[in-house]
Amino acid sequence: PMLFSDKNRILQQNAAWARKGMRVLALACRPLDERKAGEDLAENLIFLGLAAMSDPPRPQSRRAVAEAKKAGIRTVMITGDHKATAVAVAADIGIFVSGDLAVTGAELEQMDEQALERKLEQISVYARVSPEHKIRIVTAWQRRGQIVAMTGDGVNDAPALKKSDIGVAMGITGTEVSKDAAAMILADDNFATIVNAVTNGRGVYENIKNVIGFLLSGNMAGIFCVLYASLMALPAPFAAVHLLFINLLTDSLPAIAIGMEPAGSDLLNRKPRDPKEPLLSGDLVKRIGLQGLLIAVPVMTAFYLGYRTGTAEAMTMAFATLTLARLFHGFNCREDRSILRMGLSGNPASLAAFGVGVLLLLAVLLIPALHGLFLVADLTLAQLGMILGLAVLPTLCIQITRIARGK
Repeated sequence: PMLFSDKNRILQQNAAWARKGMRVLALACRPLDERKAGEDLAENLIFLGLAAMSDPPRPQSRRAVAEAKKAGIRTVMITGDHKATAVAVAADIGIFVSGDLAVTGAELEQMDEQALERKLEQISVYARVSPEHKIRIVTAWQRRGQIVAMTGDGVNDAPALKKSDIGVAMGITGTEVSKDAAAMILADDNFATIVNAVTNGRGVYENIKNVIGFLLSGNMAGIFCVLYASLMALPAPFAAVHLLFINLLTDSLPAIAIGMEPAGSDLLNRKPRDPKEPLLSGDLVKRIGLQGLLIAVPVMTAFYLGYRTGTAEAMTMAFATLTLARLFHGFNCREDRSILRMGLSGNPASLAAFGVGVLLLLAVLLIPALHGLFLVADLTLAQLGMILGLAVLPTLCIQITRIARGK
């Protein structure tokens, strides 16, 4: 029979290897007597030894966990491994830090909902858990109003994958059951891919907001100009063909370019947005109104400068100033940072859109054959210079403000 000292020595060795993040198997055997087939084979075993296996985390795991934390995403480990092994691995990749708690499935069963709620923020590692425990953990975080993403690869992970807001299954090692229950499948089984997906998702959402901001602020400028002209009993500052030119040509190109903006490196520095926040938030609506007004003032100034010569010249200058101002404004709407910080080379499509838009505007203003089609008048070099100076003013003001704010 095994002595108490032998058993204690085996347990100490098991704990020592577990603390190093190794997965330990205990091996035992017994003679098999076919005449005693109904006997419990797990009894009267002869201990053979311990086998320790090391399955080190991927090199990029620590960085991915750090980036997730920086992005406001809390990473929690839920595993069936030994508690000491789980804590060692979690500490190695940055999930478990000083002051955090680790609990086993048995300890979790001893907690009521109130106790779990109190300790939920502190618990970083759950070990020796069952499928029911996983569902309970997911539900506890959801009760706190959190969006929960659950990763897993086994059949026992399927219920929690289905319960979570975003179930993520492993595409290589995952079972078909887990893949069917998940909302997303990782083709490379790499946790870092989830962080990359978060970055890309935030980038897409920001691009959508920026495109909306660009289109609405530019159109708001046109509305302000028409409204002002009506209130002041002035001739209409734009002909219908002018607005069609702006909306179909010089608006669409910068909008497409803004939608192609690469995900910024600072996106992971931002906390997750409130899922209940509308796309057109109060701050965005305020910004659209202010930028629209900022563009409208130079446009109506150009109208007044041209009105001294005639109505046709006034409409032409207002149209050209609004078109060029909106092309410049496309750079403002790429990001919420100054051009000095984000640079112009990060999105070649925005430069191409600006260049094509300017060429189209110059063609309308300088080719006599197009004057009748677009209802524009001949302009002098001085008037063209005024258009350029006035059109760049809104962008200049916006950029100076951002630089002053350290953006």
